[in-house]
Amino acid sequence: MPPAEKPVLLLTCGDPAGIGPEVVIKAWTTTPAHARARLRVVAEVGMLARVLADRSGLPRPAIEGVEPADPRNSAADRLLVIDPGLGRDGTASGAGVVKAGSVSAAGGASAAAAVQTAARLVRDGLARGIVTGPLHKAALHAAGYDVPGHTEMLARFCGLADTDVSMMLWLPREGSAAAPAGLGVVHVTLHESLAHAVARLSTETIVQAGTRLAGLLGPLLGRRPRIAIAALNPHAGESGLFGDEETRLIAPAVRRLADTGIDVTGPLPADTLFLRASRGEFDGVVAQYHDQGHIPIKLLGMHRAVNITLGLPFVRTSVAHGTAFDIVGIGAADPASMLAAIDAAARLVEAGWPGRTASTAASAPDT
Repeated sequence: MPPAEKPVLLLTCGDPAGIGPEVVIKAWTTTPAHARARLRVVAEVGMLARVLADRSGLPRPAIEGVEPADPRNSAADRLLVIDPGLGRDGTASGAGVVKAGSVSAAGGASAAAAVQTAARLVRDGLARGIVTGPLHKAALHAAGYDVPGHTEMLARFCGLADTDVSMMLWLPREGSAAAPAGLGVVHVTLHESLAHAVARLSTETIVQAGTRLAGLLGPLLGRRPRIAIAALNPHAGESGLFGDEETRLIAPAVRRLADTGIDVTGPLPADTLFLRASRGEFDGVVAQYHDQGHIPIKLLGMHRAVNITLGLPFVRTSVAHGTAFDIVGIGAADPASMLAAIDAAARLVEAGWPGRTASTAASAPDT
């Protein structure tokens, strides 16, 4: 395929003090996605050079700084890097070199600048999607960014409310072709206390999450997905003995989703729902709060899981793991989630998801 016909996908490393740069480098040198897309890393060139020099167990591709409009194909042996302009020596906003394995404002500033640069490039039509490495939320806050993470940062960049987007965890198929095609889990509430999450649940937010999930799984699977809605309370409320949210909020949402033509079931007790889903009975699950969805997906395949943001006008996928400061530089960082995130982004772009071009983000504020 000629380079001009391949979509551009931008990779960011997350916090440079964590394993993000390591998994990006490892994935870059092994992903087959170079044949389908033109990959670029958005990062400080100096930071990547230091990572290659200082950390063990990494492949050694060449590093080349490129302009955003560079038309070349990407290849495994050369990292093509768009520097966000924090300093060619790798410093972050004048705060000094980031120390590996440590929380710092410099690390948070570096991570945020890369994400915002990538979002601007998508907005300006120079790329089709973003694949992100892991942030460290304390470092982000130390750098002055009052957002819980990537999901909310990108929503606000696009002029959207936090509630306009949802996080989905996608677990690709593993093993033989007879295995389930994959499992997607979307969350009605996300980065907030459990008490706040429960208080904020509504029929409308559950419908929004289910609609977004069905709209994403269709392109990923190539068919109509089967969706299950998790109950909030033990035993799905046990006919009201353990709570009334199932009858008052969740069941009406299930009926509304079914009325739109979505193949949906629920509310189902979460303790058995995920077992059934893992065996291929359902393609997607709507979880009511963060840990209800995250724990089973990470037990089933943390290093294969992909984080996908629903509701943005462009493709954004991410690793499903954290910065892992405790294993930085020892060669133990697993690139499987980054590889899966790159593959998912390429597949979604090829399928035309989310149904709008990147130029629809053109009105987003220049933050």
